Order: sequence, then structure tokens, then C-alpha cells
Amino acid sequence: MCGFAGYFGPVREPDALLRRMVGSIAHRGPDEQGIFVSPEAGLGHARLSIVGLADGQQPMSDASGSLTIAFNGEIFNYVELRDELRAKGRSFRTSSDTEVILHLYDEMGEDCLSRLNGDFAFAIWDARRHRMMLARDRMGVRPLFYTQKGGTLYFASEIKALLDAPGVTAELDPIALDQVFTLWAPIAPRTAFVGINELEPASVMLVENGRTTIRPYWSLEFPAADARPADESNSVEELRELLTDAVRIRMRADVPVGSFLSGGLDSSLVSAIAARMTPESLKTFSVSFDSPEHDESAFQQEMAAAIGSEHRTVACRDGDIARVFPDVIRHAERPIIRTAPAPLYSLSGLVRDSGIKVVLTGEGADEVFAGYDLFKEARVRRFCARQPGSRMRPHLFRKLYPYLPGLQQQSVEYLAAFFGVGDATLNDPLFSHRPRFKATSGAKVFYSEALRDTLKGYDAAEDLASRLPRAFTTWHPLNQAQYLETRFLMPGYILSSQGDRMAMAHGIEGRFPFLDHRLVEFAAKLNPEQKLKGLSEKDILRKAAGDLLPTNIRERPKQPYRAPDSQAFTGRGDLGYVGDCLSEDNVASTGLFNPKAVTKLRQKCRAPTSGFRDNAAFVGILSTELWQRSFVQQNRHKEKAA
Repeated sequence: MCGFAGYFGPVREPDALLRRMVGSIAHRGPDEQGIFVSPEAGLGHARLSIVGLADGQQPMSDASGSLTIAFNGEIFNYVELRDELRAKGRSFRTSSDTEVILHLYDEMGEDCLSRLNGDFAFAIWDARRHRMMLARDRMGVRPLFYTQKGGTLYFASEIKALLDAPGVTAELDPIALDQVFTLWAPIAPRTAFVGINELEPASVMLVENGRTTIRPYWSLEFPAADARPADESNSVEELRELLTDAVRIRMRADVPVGSFLSGGLDSSLVSAIAARMTPESLKTFSVSFDSPEHDESAFQQEMAAAIGSEHRTVACRDGDIARVFPDVIRHAERPIIRTAPAPLYSLSGLVRDSGIKVVLTGEGADEVFAGYDLFKEARVRRFCARQPGSRMRPHLFRKLYPYLPGLQQQSVEYLAAFFGVGDATLNDPLFSHRPRFKATSGAKVFYSEALRDTLKGYDAAEDLASRLPRAFTTWHPLNQAQYLETRFLMPGYILSSQGDRMAMAHGIEGRFPFLDHRLVEFAAKLNPEQKLKGLSEKDILRKAAGDLLPTNIRERPKQPYRAPDSQAFTGRGDLGYVGDCLSEDNVASTGLFNPKAVTKLRQKCRAPTSGFRDNAAFVGILSTELWQRSFVQQNRHKEKAA
């Protein structure tokens, strides 16, 4: 995995421009840098050498010199594709997957995307057609951003590279901020930056003859709820074979591959499969916490012992999250409402210090096989909504969240109101996510009057609903909820703020076997009860785990990955920048939040316990103010210096 940047159109001093842009994302590719400049277009690349160590330098041109690519990611089926292309008479000069893309594009044009099994974003300059093609993988693992200024298209793996392009400035998009404070992430193609867009997952952009077209080349689809169920007789075996193969091709690398190990079902299963394929001990990595409600180290140690891995842990103690949080926001490039990316940032640092560049992760299994509590919660809410007056049914909410002691003590009336049982509209397309959106939106009480005026009439949830596909209403409710998670939150937050950005801050490539598109398409066709059986999540995955995991791990209930939020910024975490960012003078100067209300919030969050709304508000406001410092103010300083 790497980082790249480029342009299509007239620019001044193209070499210097590309070197600046690539320099801004050098952390993504610390091994090598290269640039390509033609009269019409330019590409720059920062390389993390993983496949084809000696001959995979980029940007890479084909033998004719008419096709040039800058590529971030991996094509996991490149071995099979290369064999097919050789059988057609193609010859290869390198051992890299990058050259496979060039040949495949030469054969099939943009239709080559349908043949790629991988996590990728790339740009191909086709000098024969005077065409620039940008593309991104199906699930949105690898990022790609773009903007246009003065008739020139600029693009890059991270936005900070685009800020080096002439005329491109950093300005917070208030609509994107409101989406973060409702949905946890901007809705692509929107980003936190005014005028800078994200190429959506599974999309291709073609720029030629003065025209720009963007279209999807793949989409996540589910069968109609009343469709005849697929044959279930061999589904467990088929799942195990698919997952094993997904891990196998993700072990392809010319450097050692390690694995994250949280102690939960998903990463344990991936690690167990990978350990069987590793000639030496697999290297595994975990985060531990001082707080018992967040810590899973006992399960991590048990699993590491079971597979005989060489295990290392980074401890997240008081003050650690606050210490790295400004760097986290700089790399995430957006406000966030949870601190969960921060421990993963530190974990990636541990991986890098251990001499590993590539790690497998269990990310994606909760979306694909219905592992999140939200899916069970939606099922219980539907159950309660069918008998709104029941005093028994709301007790089920306590069973869903045993790790939230405050919830266990609440009355039936509170539980019913909190989870919106009385307000529920069963045919609401956002039914499954309404409680989350409502709870998150509570943080908007801290908006300034000016921001409220700017946003007047805008509804982020309805904006999301307007983007759902036509077939959405025909799907089973569980599949509808899975679509919302997989299509929006996963690429918008999980894979970006918690995934790519935290890993690549240290030059680490994460690989996601559960997001192999063959596995995703297989899971989408399953009977929903095979995924969520009653209130037991990921039922088919537990069966597929079979003898690979200790029973204690295989049958363990889902424990969501969480980290201390506002509490991370008290005690040793109450560092100087926190007070500076949340001071009334600073909050007033940026104009987004109510200064006095923020002061009261900070005082309130110093108490040992604070609710979801206050935690989300505290982290959301602090990260927004850090974002302003990191991008808007630094951009102004850069302009003055120029």
C-alpha cells in the first residue's frame, strides 16, 4: 500500500508541485518516491514496498509508454490474472501486481475493474486517448480524493496533498460537520473540506475530451425479502472455504504478514487461519486498556496461546489517548465523535516498531455477518413496536447491553423511550439506525446560533435516506440495516478514520479478508436467520469457526471495540491543548459552537461518568477545533509565508 497524487490539466512547475504533494503523504510510502510528468498530466507516488520489492517502482508505464499508473493497495488475485494474461501472449517486465493492472486495462479498458479482487485506488493516464481514469475498490478500503481548480483536476490518497495544489484551501463544510454530528461521518462524495470530494467506493471516474463521468462498477445487493431462500445445506462449508481462500490470497507478500488480534471472534478466526499458513510463528498485535469495561487482554492472551503466535500488546493507559489525539485528527482529516481511532493509531506504531508492514484484521465481519448490537436492537425494537404497551418486552434491551451498567438500572418506561419504541415507524427506511442518529444528534445542542442559521432546514438523516437504492424497500429488515452499515458507516468511518488513516500514519497496510467481494456477495444471499439467529449474532460464522478456535472464544458474545471518550481528557489527559482548544476565546473565534455551553460541558465531563451525548459532544467539539488548527490555521500560515 502506498500513497499517490496527480493532476490532469495545465499546471506550473509540475515537478515541484508533484514533489510537494507526495511529500505531504510521505508517511504512506516511506520506502521510495517517484514522479511522472507529461505535457497534459502528472503522477506522483510514495511507495510502501510489499510486492515486487526490486521492480515495482511507481509511477509505472507500460512498454509502449502510453499507459502510466499510480496505484495504492494490493490486487490479491494478481497471480491468477497474470497467468491468464501470459496465456494470451502478454509478457511482464516486473513481478508486481501494478503491472498486471496496466495489462488488464490495456485488454479491457475500465471494465478491468470487474476482474480485480483487491483493496485499491489508482489513477491511469492513457496518453493514446488523452484520458485520466480514477478508480476505487468495492468496499472503500483505500481512499481517493479530488478537486478541480482553474480547469485542472487534482487528486490524491489524502486531502493534505491536495492542499498543496495552487488555489486549494482548507475550509470546513458545515453540512459535513452536521453529518458527522448525526451519522458519525460525511456522506461521500462530500468531505469535511469545502470543494474537495471523495471518489465513492466501487466507482470509476473518467476524464476525457473535456467531460468528466463518474459511475459505479459494482453495488451491494440483497435478495427480496419474499424471495425463495438459497440452499443452506452446504453454506457453512462454503463460508469456511471462501474465508480460508480470502486469507490465503491476502497472505501474498514479499514481506512478513502479521495480524491484529482483539480477542473477539473475527480477528481470532482470521489469525487462526493465517497461523496455519505461516511457516514460522505468526506475529499478532493487540491493544489493552486499564479500564475493565474496555479491556479484552485475557481473551487475546488465550487466543495467542492457542495458535502459538508471537504476541505483542500496546497498553492504552491514562493520558495516552490525549497525547496522540492531535496527530489522530491530522491523519483522519475530519472531526470525529469517538476516540476509538487513537488506540489503533498507537497499535499501528507498535506494528511498525516490530518490523511488520502488513497486518490482517477481522474488520468487516460485523457488517457482513450482522455482528453489531444495533442489528439485535432493531430486532427487539420491532418486537416491542408490535405490542407497544408491553411491560415485559423492553426488558430485552438490558440483555443486549450487559456492558452498560447504567442501562441495567433504568425503568421499563425509560428503556422504551430511549430506544424509541413508541416513536417507531416500522416502514421507516432508517428504522434500525434512528436511535443512534437521535442520540448522536443530541450533541448539536452545543452548536452556535450562526451554525444553526447556516444549517437551517438541513436534515442529515433524510439526506441519507434519499440516497438509498430503489430496491431497498424490498429487502429484509436485517439486510436493510446491514446495507446502511456497510455502504455508509463502514467506508465513511470504520475503514477510514479507524482503518486506513491510523495504519498508514505509520506506513502499515491493513488487509481485510471479510471484505473479499466473494465473501460479501455470499453473505448477502444468506437467509437472515443464518446471520442473526434470534438474538445470537454471526451464527453461521461461529459454526464455520468449528475447531479453529477455543470454545471460549468461538461462543463469546460480541464485545464492541470502544475506548474511553471524554474521560481520556481528564487527569493525565488534561493536556494544555485541550484547555486551549475548548477555551471560550478559541471557541468564539471559530464560531461553530456556543462558548459558554462548551465550558459547562467540559466541567461536566470531569465527573467519573458521563452519558453518550456528552461524550460524543466533547470529542466532536474538541476534534473539530483541532481540525481547524491543523488545517485552516496552518493553511493560512502557509499562504502568508508564500
